[in-house]
Amino acid sequence: MPNRQIVLVRRPEGSLATTATELVESPMPAIGEGQALVRVGTLSIDPTIRTWMNDAPGYLPAIELGAVVRSTGVGVVTESQSPRYRVGDVVTGMTGWQEWAVADDANRFSVLPPAWGVDLPTAMNVLGVTGLTAYFGLLDVGRLAPGDVVVVSGAAGATGSLVGQLARQRGASRVIGIAGGPEKCARVVDQYHFDDCVDYRDPDWPRHLRRLAAPGIDVFFDNVGGETLDVALANLARGARVVMCGAISQYDRAERPRGIANTSMLIVRRASMTGFLVLDFLARSAEAYDVLVPLVREGTIVHHEHLVSGLERAPEALHLVLTGGNQGKMLVVVDPSVTLA
Repeated sequence: MPNRQIVLVRRPEGSLATTATELVESPMPAIGEGQALVRVGTLSIDPTIRTWMNDAPGYLPAIELGAVVRSTGVGVVTESQSPRYRVGDVVTGMTGWQEWAVADDANRFSVLPPAWGVDLPTAMNVLGVTGLTAYFGLLDVGRLAPGDVVVVSGAAGATGSLVGQLARQRGASRVIGIAGGPEKCARVVDQYHFDDCVDYRDPDWPRHLRRLAAPGIDVFFDNVGGETLDVALANLARGARVVMCGAISQYDRAERPRGIANTSMLIVRRASMTGFLVLDFLARSAEAYDVLVPLVREGTIVHHEHLVSGLERAPEALHLVLTGGNQGKMLVVVDPSVTLA
């Protein structure tokens, strides 16, 4: 049985092009001592994948040309020569864009607990990297305090929507989203229960944000970067915390990234701006699960998953994420038989 894979064949220049990747067939991986064979079920499509395609410094090495596109995912163990994994375990880790992956000491997977009592898409969204990012980014990096005014860019996205909901539940006095278009802004308010949402496509949106966030932003959770970050910096409250989670507006463009001009406000407002990676918090995942699992089971957390079927559609799914065309957490279903049931 072959292993279908999507490999990177050239560096994208600007917007992700379909010609940057290629669907190929390789032999089925053979495992040895200490390894397990994983049948990939679902892929998590995250904006950071686009940054790994560039030949540029990052927190992980660039994907080599000819290599499988790096991605996290969930699969089921079908063969094992490792005490870490049993046949039938549903596991999550760096699967890559392929149908079969190998788990070993160099590429460790985590076993998902069936006791969560949620379906696989939910587990990959609220209880996956997305939920952990929102939880630790807001509470540890953003140091949310009761009464804070919280502003979230990319508020209609998987991470941003969770940040806003957690902020409301943890006592924020006002939660304001930034999103693109009336439809997304309506979803942010009506479904995710933010107090307000500013449409960045409105030329007058900086003035709207200033009015809504008066007297100032205490926590700005940034998923977008560029102009959006710059406008937020101009509206900080004293002692504000800016959480640098992502810069999706800068990932998929041909021109050089847009700089920011309002950094002096960090001095004036005695504010801080901190970047973080969820990788730094994985050892504390259980702490987040203790909070998030009950919220999901109770239906307190509103979440959406955007499912696309077929490995070959992974590049299309990433393009949708980068252009804002997704409706919730983007997942590519490679094998629908892999579930948590």
